[in-house]
Amino acid sequence: MAHDLVLAHSSDLHIGRDGGDRGIGGLRQVLAAAREAGADVLLLAGDIFDHNRVPSPVLDAAAAALSGAGCAVVILPGNHDPLRDDAVYHRLALRPGLHVLGLTDDTAAFPDLQLEVGGQPHTDYHDMHPLPRPWPRSQRRTVVMAHGHYVGGPADLHRAWLIHDDDIAALGADYVALGHWDRRERVGREGAFAYYSGSPDLARSINIARFARNGAGVSVVARSLRDGTETTL
Repeated sequence: MAHDLVLAHSSDLHIGRDGGDRGIGGLRQVLAAAREAGADVLLLAGDIFDHNRVPSPVLDAAAAALSGAGCAVVILPGNHDPLRDDAVYHRLALRPGLHVLGLTDDTAAFPDLQLEVGGQPHTDYHDMHPLPRPWPRSQRRTVVMAHGHYVGGPADLHRAWLIHDDDIAALGADYVALGHWDRRERVGREGAFAYYSGSPDLARSINIARFARNGAGVSVVARSLRDGTETTL
């Protein structure tokens, strides 16, 4: 690569909430912020749609917005939009560069970026293990997407779709893009690059991860959807 690898990360847009086109504006803001940051790939980590009954006009508007992304997009189905037989993703107009994990790809490989993106999609509304098993690397950089609840302590153990520190560490991923929380936050042990982006409605930002082309690591910031300012995470 002749330039730094730039990943944009968002989640929990809940397009179609309340039966209307709520969330489409948020998607357009996320796409615009990703373009302004020069993102090579946009990661959408679950609950992009609020449910699998999103009306066709809303779905068409989402597809139109995604078609102008200007970069590759990888979507992970979440607990609101699981990849069932009636999943909204079966009706979404797919374009080149749009990857739905579990539908178009088990992992999305970008050899020109030396990047592979994988994740465990929700396939129903039941509890499940949201992180995939580690797999052999095929590219220099590995990114894992997951939609679930990070366990910060015993008080979290009653929740569903749990993500534990040991699960994150076992992945050996260069970045873990998480969804399910409305707030943005870095989680995991020291040295783990695991981040929630938060929902654009409430966090009012997306995450931007920049990988130096010389292999000197990754820097992660929250980029404001209001004015483009960036805050280190």
